[in-house]
Amino acid sequence: MITKILVNSIGIFAIGYILKGIHIKNYWAALGAAILLAIVNAFVKPVVIFLTLPITILTMGLFLLVINALMLLLIAALVDGVDIDNFWWALGFSILLSLLNVIFF
Repeated sequence: MITKILVNSIGIFAIGYILKGIHIKNYWAALGAAILLAIVNAFVKPVVIFLTLPITILTMGLFLLVINALMLLLIAALVDGVDIDNFWWALGFSILLSLLNVIFF
C-alpha cells in the first residue's frame, strides 16, 4: 500500500509537468494528493460507483472514467497545492494515472 502511494505521488507530480492544465505546487502536495486519493478510492468511490451502476452498465463501463475524473477534481478541491483547470484536464489526468497504475501494478 505504501509503495502504491509513493508511485502514485511520483506519477501525480510527473503528470503535473506533462499536462499544462494540471498544477502541482511541489512533491509534498503530490504526496498529500496520493494519500487522499487512496482514501477516496477506498471509501467514496465504491459508493459513487454503486449509485451510478445503471449508467455505468449502459455505457459499458466508460462512465467509470467520468467517476475517476470527478474523484480527482474532489482531491484537487481538498488538497492545497493541487489545481486542475477543468473536467477535461481531470479526465486526461485520470487516464494517464490509470495507465501508470497498470504499468506498475
